Amino acid sequence: MQTANEGLSEANFDRLRTLIHSETGISLSPEKRTMLEIRVKRRLRGLAQFRSYADYCDYVFTADGRRRELVFLIDAVTTNKTDFFREPDHFEYLVSKALPELAVRFGTSRQCLVWSAGCSTGEEPYTLAMVLNDYAATHPGFRYRVLATDICTEVLSKAKLGIYKSEAVRPVPQNLRTRYFMRSRDAGSDLVRVVPELRSRVEFRRLNFMDTDYAISEQPEIVFCRNVIIYFDRPTQVRLIGKLARHLAPGGYLFAGHSECLQNMDVPLVSAGVAVYRKKES
Repeated sequence: MQTANEGLSEANFDRLRTLIHSETGISLSPEKRTMLEIRVKRRLRGLAQFRSYADYCDYVFTADGRRRELVFLIDAVTTNKTDFFREPDHFEYLVSKALPELAVRFGTSRQCLVWSAGCSTGEEPYTLAMVLNDYAATHPGFRYRVLATDICTEVLSKAKLGIYKSEAVRPVPQNLRTRYFMRSRDAGSDLVRVVPELRSRVEFRRLNFMDTDYAISEQPEIVFCRNVIIYFDRPTQVRLIGKLARHLAPGGYLFAGHSECLQNMDVPLVSAGVAVYRKKES
């Protein structure tokens, strides 16, 4: 029998990565075996009933394991790297081109739904909320709502709190930091929190891209799905972008990561800028 000291065997790694791919679309290459072993080991430290990786793997594949443990396994393997105002040219494009063009199509008095798909710990949706709030202040009738989704329950819990270290908010322009972040009452604390007004504009929800139904009743005009599909194989990327495009309003915009390529995908999107795509209107 494999013991806890023997590490994650190749056979059990293959079992887990197949399960992870089928459940989340995330593709783990053989080179990721050590990474997965380390992350599962952290989980095992809090689960005294398992003496080995093999015991844990066997449990995950039971009906009870899928119901109780699979969500924690997914949390353990997801990569969550994000920053405020990451790839800042996208936010400039949003304000200077996308929103004015959408106003021509949908009118100036409306509520705009913006979806941050793969929101991690919240930096992207809160950045969107800051930008949209400033835009609304100078465009009467414009209202907005931000939907922020992720598969990882742990990062969603952090995102909902809206609490960050001061170092994390340095990319935020000073005028926005002053308006949209509160300092802790503890003078020795290095933490800041997004103001309640902005937090109330963002809805956080768990969503698995592999789900058949995303349960999004209205079509977002703008979708940010950046630096997400790099973790999927090409067939899964195509399926995901196709799903996002179906949810996107005609004429709406999809923002991808600068390193992500949507070329040669059979989806109703046309290039509108650097890593920016617009849904065909017909």
